[in-house]
Amino acid sequence: MEQSFDLIVIGAGPGGYVAAIRAAQLGLKVAVVEKESALGGTCLRIGCIPSKALLEASERYHQAKHGMARFGVKIGAVDLDLPAMMSHKDMVVKANTKGIEGLFKKGKITRFQGHGKLVGNGRVTVTSARTGESSPAPESLKAERILIATGSKTAMVPGIEVDGLAVGTSTEALSYTQPPGHLVVIGAGAIGLELGSVWSRLGSRVTVLEFLDRILPGMDREIAAEAQKILAKQGLEFRLGTRVKSARTIAASAPEQAGVGTQARVETTQARVEIEGGEPIVCDKVLVAIGRAPNTENLGLEIVGIQTDPRGRIPVDSAFATSAPGVYAIGDVIAGPMLAHKAEEEAVACVERWLTGYGHVNYDAIPGVVYTHPEIASVGKTEEELQAASIAYKKGSFPFLANGRARALAETEGRVKILADAATDRILGVHILGPRAGDLIAEAVAAMEFGASSEDLARTCHAHPTLAETLKEAALGVHGRSIHI
Repeated sequence: MEQSFDLIVIGAGPGGYVAAIRAAQLGLKVAVVEKESALGGTCLRIGCIPSKALLEASERYHQAKHGMARFGVKIGAVDLDLPAMMSHKDMVVKANTKGIEGLFKKGKITRFQGHGKLVGNGRVTVTSARTGESSPAPESLKAERILIATGSKTAMVPGIEVDGLAVGTSTEALSYTQPPGHLVVIGAGAIGLELGSVWSRLGSRVTVLEFLDRILPGMDREIAAEAQKILAKQGLEFRLGTRVKSARTIAASAPEQAGVGTQARVETTQARVEIEGGEPIVCDKVLVAIGRAPNTENLGLEIVGIQTDPRGRIPVDSAFATSAPGVYAIGDVIAGPMLAHKAEEEAVACVERWLTGYGHVNYDAIPGVVYTHPEIASVGKTEEELQAASIAYKKGSFPFLANGRARALAETEGRVKILADAATDRILGVHILGPRAGDLIAEAVAAMEFGASSEDLARTCHAHPTLAETLKEAALGVHGRSIHI
């Protein structure tokens, strides 16, 4: 029997579940199809939330072990209870996913567990996750509108054999049963640096391999270079300009040391030329963190006439409509940064546009945060982008070393950098390396949403002593007026 709805959402990640909730708030009868038993998508289950739980836990462990004496706090022996740390992570994940279940009940949203597939004429079939003769027949759903929000998965490259043993993705790295003696991270983006930091704090030797000549591609180069120096001082080893030819699991040479009887072998070359990178690296674990790829396979796109672009993404117009009537897409399956909050903004804009006639996302004000220690946050244009576009700009910079609150916290590494249009003074980009950068960037995003100038930010009263004063000082610095440097 076919069930009818106003909207069917395929995928219950940050984009999908937010779209479902907003649509329900506006009076639509909504169904959500999600193959996993828990709601929340990659972000809540095996991505953003669990990684931040481990980052916080590992930072507290490291601080207790190495960083409290300066505050006059003497601590005896500090031991790692990894099972308890993992239990905390799992509890945080469960609380978040259960919270979404509650929101679905509140909004009278119908949830179907299984794989959703487009079959044309506003219809979606839902195949149960169970297999075998006892599997129930596919559900048949119909709606005026269908929204694809199936998110992304770890990108793969030839030669890297991910098997979940010694060579794995962030999913496995969130659940190691013991700190690897030597962890090799392939990719110096946010995921690689965050999880590399976790295991480095817990005692692992961490080697980061990156094809480019820099870490954090896409972020401001000056800030990224400073961040690399800080992370290197913390113990992360960087090998830039390195291409990974192969990575595979091998039998451990010393099983009693490896703990699970396997290790990994990684072969590299120089990135730009085929010159061997020296002896192969034999390590305990490999984390593949080279980026994300959209989840667009087996959705029935070809049935409704949707063709993906060369990167597997679904083309959409300004209203998030695909080439198929009544079918829309948001989040990681379309172009743009693969960020949970970007998907959430698109979800609300897409749904509200249907029902109110207006919905918009300002892609120039989408922040990005790397939750290392210190954190790295960015919004708007980088210096390199402004230079490439021949846009004249002025720059203000202020170090955390000169901030009283940062000194009190003993968190003085990094800086705030503001880029403003040379003619209009409008803020074009803000880049922060320092304590609580992920929270501080919100002020910059709000300022840019309102079209603020650096003068506006500079003349806004900031409480003292706070870390946010660094933003005021950097804004003053755009015109050479910083007070405390």
